[in-house]
Amino acid sequence: MTTAGSKFAGREIVLGVSGGVAAFKAAALASRLVQEGAGVTAVLTKNARRFIGAATFAALTGRPVPKGSFEPSAHPLGAHIELAARADLVVVAPATADLLAKAAHGLADDLLSTLLLCAECPVLFAPAMNAAMWEKPAVQRNVRQLAADGVSFVEPGTGWLSCRKQGTGRMAEPETILEAIAGMLAARPSGRSL
Repeated sequence: MTTAGSKFAGREIVLGVSGGVAAFKAAALASRLVQEGAGVTAVLTKNARRFIGAATFAALTGRPVPKGSFEPSAHPLGAHIELAARADLVVVAPATADLLAKAAHGLADDLLSTLLLCAECPVLFAPAMNAAMWEKPAVQRNVRQLAADGVSFVEPGTGWLSCRKQGTGRMAEPETILEAIAGMLAARPSGRSL
C-alpha cells in the first residue's frame, strides 16, 4: 500500500501501451504504480486495444483512457499536449518495433506517437518483440537513435517468447520497470506545467 513518503506519491505518469502480447504486463505495471501513489493515465494504440481493453486500464488507474488526439470536451488543448504537459514521466511498455520506428523518425499518426513528440519530460521505453525483430539492424538503429535523443530503455529479457521460440525480446518484468521509473523520478523534481 501507498505511504505518504512513497517515491511515486503525487507523480504523474503517462503509460503508453503499444500492440503486443506483453500488454498484459502493462496492466500489472499500471496497478503497481497506482498502489504506490502515482497518478497514471494510460494511452493505448489501436493495436494495443486488440490485445487488452481500455476498460482494464480505466479500472486500474481510476481514469478514463483517451480515445484519440481530438477530444475537445476532455482535452480542449489536445490530449497529446495536455497529457504531455502534466507528465513527470512517459513510459511506453510494451514498445513495439513499430512504435520505436515512429519515435525514432518523429512520426506522429496517433495519440501516443504525437504525445511522444510533445513530451518535455523524460521518456522510458520497455521494448517487446520477436527475437528476430529485436536483432534486426533497423530496430537496433532506431534504439541507438532514440538513446542518442535522450530516451531511456529497460532492455528486453531473454526467454520463451509468444512466437514459441527462445530468444531476446521479452518485455522486462513490471518490477524491473518500476525500479527504472523510481530511479528516473528520483533524479527529477516534480514540476508539471499544467
